[in-house]
Amino acid sequence: MKIADFITWFEKWANPAWQESWDNCGWQIEPGVLQEKAQVLVCLTPTLAVMQEAIAIQNAGIPVNLIFAHHPLIFSPPKSLCRGDAIGEIARLAFTHNIGIYSAHTNFDQVDDGTADVLAQILELKEVSAVVPTQPGLGYGRVGNLQPSISLQELLTTIQTRLTPSHLISSPVASLKQTISRVAVLGGSGASFLSAVAKTGAQAYLTSDCKFHQFQESRDRGVILIDAGHYATERPACDRLVQKFRSLNLDWVQLSQKDEDFRSFFSSP
Repeated sequence: MKIADFITWFEKWANPAWQESWDNCGWQIEPGVLQEKAQVLVCLTPTLAVMQEAIAIQNAGIPVNLIFAHHPLIFSPPKSLCRGDAIGEIARLAFTHNIGIYSAHTNFDQVDDGTADVLAQILELKEVSAVVPTQPGLGYGRVGNLQPSISLQELLTTIQTRLTPSHLISSPVASLKQTISRVAVLGGSGASFLSAVAKTGAQAYLTSDCKFHQFQESRDRGVILIDAGHYATERPACDRLVQKFRSLNLDWVQLSQKDEDFRSFFSSP
């Protein structure tokens, strides 16, 4: 499948027109690869390390020509591109090695098998619906029921086991034995959706990047807020993309091994 046809297929599923006004989905860098057969490296964030990984794969004999990322490389128009600057260096290498960079961000967040939907599947939620519907069949976040209900401690253990986050923060509660039957999820920075989550009747909300006073707000709204980190809540959707792309019988597709969490948590010996 040519890259042009591959992107056409993807955009029928997750149209860039659905992105938020502040977002920058679609082509980040297109160095002239549209008519080449798609050989795709999928990542969460298109960093210099991921570009160097793609080049190393090329040097090993696999002509990778597309980095397919969730996060955009460019959010605001850069005022300059300079060698040594991260974005400038990525752009230089992209054109030098003929590697395109394409991003699917808030459009991908909304669809079935997108970032939120994959989290709902991982937690095995039933009777799932969008937290904030945007149009028929689309929306941000997912909320559903646990059948059977489980304790909060079991829910936290499940999240720790299945997402393997580098940290897991939750609202303080009187007892971890309390029963949880309805859960909301949203990959990435989702604390701004707290008011919408509260209206769904969710008892717990899994997301990331939550601030101190957002935990206060969640307590006031009667929702247990669970922060598993940005990387851990969105990386599974990248793995799902690889599975879907492989079903297209592309010449080559692989999940990046150089994706980064960007944060580490110190613990004393």
